[in-house]
Amino acid sequence: MNTTELFSLKGRIALVTGGSRGIGRMIAKGLLSQGARVYITARKAQACDEAAKALSSIGDCVSIPFDVSSQEGIAGLVKQLGSKEKHLDILVNNAGAAWGAPFDEFPESGWSKVVDLNMKTPFFLTQALAPMLRLAAKQHMAKVINIASIDGLSVNPWETYSYAASKAGVIHLTKRMSLELIKDGICVNAIAPGAFASDMNRQARDHGDETAQTIPARRIGKDEDMAAAAIYLSSHASDYVVGHTLVIDGGVTLARG
Repeated sequence: MNTTELFSLKGRIALVTGGSRGIGRMIAKGLLSQGARVYITARKAQACDEAAKALSSIGDCVSIPFDVSSQEGIAGLVKQLGSKEKHLDILVNNAGAAWGAPFDEFPESGWSKVVDLNMKTPFFLTQALAPMLRLAAKQHMAKVINIASIDGLSVNPWETYSYAASKAGVIHLTKRMSLELIKDGICVNAIAPGAFASDMNRQARDHGDETAQTIPARRIGKDEDMAAAAIYLSSHASDYVVGHTLVIDGGVTLARG
């Protein structure tokens, strides 16, 4: 293969959950820039539609809003995507939630919501889309990218018990899924972001300069940092990378020890 084509996604079909904002939007933007047709889904239909319209200035972006936290939402999304495409080359499991509360007050609802969306949904959505991914794999490696977090690798200073546990689970789930799906030509890997400005990471969004002082690279993550990681794991360049978690954090995990 010509090395200039290693990172090309021309002609690829991608689905990004939670693609209307934050890290999902950064990833969608990156995939579009490399020539992919990108479907984004999110729970809020208006926000999803508006994001797809804005992203369409870069490439072919389509909104298919669904709540993927439920089996019904997953089934609806898969049915609608299947009515538009025969196969799926790239699945990015990005939709997620967080919850913080003191140990003695942490509610069960803070476990159920976070663990279901962050850890259960990536498994069952990938399972439901496996036939479309396997079809794509007849032509080239299909790719699944699970979005984890550095909080699943090292301990943050906040009491986000279910979030940290769910992201650690995603990292191990990625390893287990990868060994099964590689048999069908589907590469499963993960990205563990550090501080990127988003509605979920308001500290990085609202106090970027302050947060940067705690990061060895002395800055928070940029959109292109996340886009580059997703492009790599979606393209031919990562065809021999199986079950790994790519840490994009400016050195925070190492500094935490």
